Amino acid sequence: MPAGTGSLARAIREAIISGEFAPHQRLIETDLSSTYGASRAAVRTALLELAGEGLVDRMPHRGSRVRAISLEEAIEVLEVRIGVEGLCAAKAAERITDEEITEFRQLRQDLVDSVESGNLMGYSEYNRRLDERVREVSRHGVAADVLSRLHAQSVRHQFRLSFQPARAAKSAPEHAAIIDAIVARDPAAAEEATRVHLISVIEALRATA
Repeated sequence: MPAGTGSLARAIREAIISGEFAPHQRLIETDLSSTYGASRAAVRTALLELAGEGLVDRMPHRGSRVRAISLEEAIEVLEVRIGVEGLCAAKAAERITDEEITEFRQLRQDLVDSVESGNLMGYSEYNRRLDERVREVSRHGVAADVLSRLHAQSVRHQFRLSFQPARAAKSAPEHAAIIDAIVARDPAAAEEATRVHLISVIEALRATA
């Protein structure tokens, strides 16, 4: 069970992203309190945080519901992410430590292996881990904070893509290229590889329309 408001917000966020809570679904505080073993005050605070991220709509006198993010809006968010995520990748390439290089090389192998073995659930998790670690290794607090909020708004549409074998086979080499540039400590290449990957995601999403 979530121990505090931060972990509670994270748990609800993950449920929204994965589709466990559907767009327009009402989020009833008493139900969430029971499900997650948290006080109603903690649930209310978590929902306010998620409303700030654009994942939840707070309706006066009517509670909260999962915000429906359109495909076009998700694409616009991705267009913004190109710049911010590219910056994080470039900073990660500048600031990565030798120990973190070892970690990133292992993550690269895990990503490739999961796609080759058809483990798309594992691939989705490694993908999420890579996004998270690039932000952390960038050590750029403002960019990482902006990116975490933008990512939450578009990732629900991307989540579906990650379970398409053909898409995973295409995106795995793109992720590998990002990692290769970061561990090579090449900021320009890391930024470019990130741009290429996100443009590819945008094209894939448009193809689903």
